Amino acid sequence: MFDVFAQLCGGIGLFLLGMTLMTDGLKDIAGESLRQWLGRFTGSPLKAMSSGIIFTLIVQSSTATTLATIGFVSAGILTFAQSVGVIIGANIGTTSTGWMVALLGVKFSIGKFALPLIAAGALLKILAQGRLALTGLVIAGFGLIFFGIELLQVAMSSLANRIDLSIFSTQNFFSKLLLVLIGLVMTVILQSSSAAITTTITALASQIIQLEQALLLVIGQNIGTVATAVLAAIGANSNAQRTAAVHVIFNLSSATFAFLVLIPLFLWLSHQGHLLASWDSVVIVAAFHTAFSLCGAVLLMPFIEQFKHFLTWLIPTDEDSLIQSLDESSLSVPAVAVANAEHVIDQTIWQQYGWFIAAFKDGQMVAANQLKQQDQLIVKLKQYLAQITVSENTEEQAHLLALLRKVVYLNVFRSDLEQLSYSLDIRTQPALYQVILDFVEIFDNYWKEASDLKDYDKTCMLQNELILLEQWTKQHHAELREKINQYASSNQLSAARTLELLAAHRWLDRFISHSQRFVNVLSENELSTDQLTDDAHV
Repeated sequence: MFDVFAQLCGGIGLFLLGMTLMTDGLKDIAGESLRQWLGRFTGSPLKAMSSGIIFTLIVQSSTATTLATIGFVSAGILTFAQSVGVIIGANIGTTSTGWMVALLGVKFSIGKFALPLIAAGALLKILAQGRLALTGLVIAGFGLIFFGIELLQVAMSSLANRIDLSIFSTQNFFSKLLLVLIGLVMTVILQSSSAAITTTITALASQIIQLEQALLLVIGQNIGTVATAVLAAIGANSNAQRTAAVHVIFNLSSATFAFLVLIPLFLWLSHQGHLLASWDSVVIVAAFHTAFSLCGAVLLMPFIEQFKHFLTWLIPTDEDSLIQSLDESSLSVPAVAVANAEHVIDQTIWQQYGWFIAAFKDGQMVAANQLKQQDQLIVKLKQYLAQITVSENTEEQAHLLALLRKVVYLNVFRSDLEQLSYSLDIRTQPALYQVILDFVEIFDNYWKEASDLKDYDKTCMLQNELILLEQWTKQHHAELREKINQYASSNQLSAARTLELLAAHRWLDRFISHSQRFVNVLSENELSTDQLTDDAHV
């Protein structure tokens, strides 16, 4: 008996390992392009649902789709309204695993093809690089999935004659609820509804359980997927929590409908002489899984606006969302983690520029507690960036490198803020004051909100203006310095005060130079490690 259970656990373990390799490989292959695609094709509820279905079919994991969606909402890439459709689509897309197992895994003996697939994938991973190496992971994962299914089938066949599951009858309401609960616990323990449903389908194929038991288990297993979403939403911002709530409410409402309506309907249709009588029981389970996700979508999609208003009322908006955007759950999807970090970096640099402009225009100094809060955010950001695991996807590597270059200037501007009081000295010098007014005017012409940092055309035009301003300040450096000395002499300023004014002049030159270099970073399309090293010398 121990050997049977060991084989059963090994089969589940291989299936989980295969799903992890395949999902991670597909996520990394898609990478940044997948993030852009999901952000672009979610304009309407139907498009958002279609995106969720396709995304889940690509990565073969509704959990990955849910975590990615929560991360995108936290980063401001998706609105809460868009996320509703994506989550619904993810629940439909994840039913593809049941079809794959029902039509291939238990219908054909493909274990003999699984080992060559694993070998080919492993060789590709070892010998190749970039996307080809990631493709090797996907192939090896695919092979492990079906090798695990074959082990499960062998173990289930051995268990069929040794285990009596008649105690889990379906004669009364509470025994049915018990089976739903068992399915839920299976998903929570295995951390994969796909693995739990595969185990159920294999047990059904081996006649360990009956069709109605399998259908009840599948309902519970589908509900169990919400556990990951709930954990990911803890500590996240309000929009991310609302997105997780969508997942919970959709799964519970779909499960209730399936329990009360679909199970009796499918059992009736599967009886002799009815529509599904000629279907294999494992195919009926796969069809049932898809049917109740589709029914849930039909029930919920017409009421998305009302649903959105209800959850907005239920979970009010929180104000401090930047730190919450850096939730560790999004680290499982590198493209999402990079997007979250980019959102925080852009917002933080925009906040820094806001403080500079306020000081230049009105002489308003930033409060010490605001600087302290930003310092805490920068520390959290650096810790978050250190945890991002970059795949062999060159596109993602380039994007992360671009973020690291931005962080360099985030630190540079934070250092410049330490001497922001020099702006008050500059305001006493007409010539220098005119320079900062020119800077403010140039800045206001092109950047009006944080999203403008990603506008390539505006950034290039701003860069040209800043280059001209920097060149002018260098050409007139000696002249401006002489005007400061004349001002100090005519007003009989002390040597210490004169040195402060000259230091303020140097600070202004550095700030304009830093701004020009930062805008140059934003305008560049191709990045290299050499450029990052050059930035570090600023």
